[in-house]
This record gives sequence, C-alpha cells and structure tokens, in this order.
Amino acid sequence: MTVRTVAQLLTAHRQEEGAGFIVRRPFPSPSVAQVDPFLLLDEVGPVDYAPGQAVGAPDHPHRGFETVSYVLAGEKEHEDSAGHRGTLGPGDVQWMTAGAGVVHSEMPSRRMLERGGRVHGFQIWVNLPARDKMMAPRYQELPASRIPEARTADGLARVRVIAGEALGMRAAIETRTPIVYQDWTLRPGAQVETGVPGDHTACVYVFRGAAVVGAQGQVVEDGQCAVLGPGDSVRLAQHPGVAAETRLLLLAGVPLREPVARYGPFVMNTKQEILQAFDDYQQGRMGQIAR
Repeated sequence: MTVRTVAQLLTAHRQEEGAGFIVRRPFPSPSVAQVDPFLLLDEVGPVDYAPGQAVGAPDHPHRGFETVSYVLAGEKEHEDSAGHRGTLGPGDVQWMTAGAGVVHSEMPSRRMLERGGRVHGFQIWVNLPARDKMMAPRYQELPASRIPEARTADGLARVRVIAGEALGMRAAIETRTPIVYQDWTLRPGAQVETGVPGDHTACVYVFRGAAVVGAQGQVVEDGQCAVLGPGDSVRLAQHPGVAAETRLLLLAGVPLREPVARYGPFVMNTKQEILQAFDDYQQGRMGQIAR
C-alpha cells in the first residue's frame, strides 16, 4: 500500500456564524475553496454557556449539498420545512441531504437553555453531484449507539466510523457518493495505518493535541487540517510530545470535479442556478417551518 503524504497544511480561522456562535474553519478560506467533495469544515466550540446564553442557527435555507452535523457535547433541536424535527445529543449524527431545498433550524435544546453547559461538535458540507442537486430532501439520523466503534489490537487507537470503513467496521450511513468520515482518538504511543481508496481526496483535521500524519511524519497540531496527496492508506500517530489524548477527523471522498457556484447557503453548478435558488426561496417555494 502507498502511504499518503501531507500535500498542504491549513490552519483554521475563527469566525462568527448563526446567532453568534464561533467556529474554527480550516476551509473554505482565501487560499482553499474546497477539498472536493467537501465544501466546508466547521468546528463549533468547545464553549461553555451559562443558563440562558446558548445560541444556534435560526431558520435558514439550503440547496444543492448535504450538511453533516456531529455532536460531541451539548444538545440541540432541529426542525425543517419538510416536517422533520428531533434532538441531537452527544455522539449523535445527522446527515441531511438538502437537495432541491429546505428551510432548516438548529437551536439549543430547552434543557441547554435552562441549565447551560458545554457545546462542541462539527458541521461539514458535502457537495452533491449535478445529477442529485435537485433531488428530494432526505435525512439520516443516527444515535451514538448506532455509530460503529473499533480499536487497534493494542487498544491505543480507537475510531468511530460515521461514514466508510475502518478497522473492519462499516458505517450505517448511506452516502450519495463514496465518503469516509472517521473520528479517531490516539493515546500516547498510538500508531495506526488505515486504508483509504486511491480515488478519494483525503484530509485530516486535528482538534485536540497533535498528531504525526503521513509517510513523512508531518506534525499536525490542534486546529490544523492536513490535505493529503495520492495513495491508498493513511498513517496516523500520537505526537510523542503530547501527554494527553489526540483527537482528529479523517475525511475522504470521491471528488466530483464539477463547476461550483456557491453563495451563502446555496451550492450549485452555475450562477443562473444560484439566482434561481434565491428566487425560489424568496417566493416561498422551499416552504417554511410549521410551528
């Protein structure tokens, strides 16, 4: 197997989103528009809210891509114009295919608002191929108990398999194009090599500690995203200078290699399709959330 090397190292910037929460975002940035087929990677928190202070993302539209929400800490309630609603807690995943368009809301749960607490998680945007951009919206929600987990034989590395396959475990999520989405925890001394298909682009985002990534042993620190070069496996190790656990996401997917036209919550292939999305939203053709 050919171990991938680190081709580019991105450092996340901070910015405000929704009703005032801060995210760390390695891409998109002025230098990197996407890691095809991934359009955006946001880390929300970790942040501790006092009672009554937690904020979220009120009603907003989406068209032409998928949003993947992964909760590490906290609790949020979601609802949309297609009639879906529910609550996501620690370890839960929601894979929303917006397709032709939905109006969506993600807000702190009543319990979070009343009691406060820590919020931490991720939202990733996955592009849809042109043939699927106007498909009917759909949801896949998996509670933490349905996310497969595995460990290396020495127990020093463990993985939650949200999409794709690792250490013999296959995810329960079905994706429109082949996707890998894994949450790795590396304890001191951990070293692991995992297969990633050669036709996938791949990146590693470290969100705690520091890792040694790739064939040449590139150090990737907290808040950095390593975009990987070609190959069919990824090598991960805990940085020897880190005493605590390292946490990271491994993302990979088959690139679409299609034109991308994007503006705010709409991602299509042409400017005309973006203008049509705005018109459809303004005219109410994406519906509204019934309350």
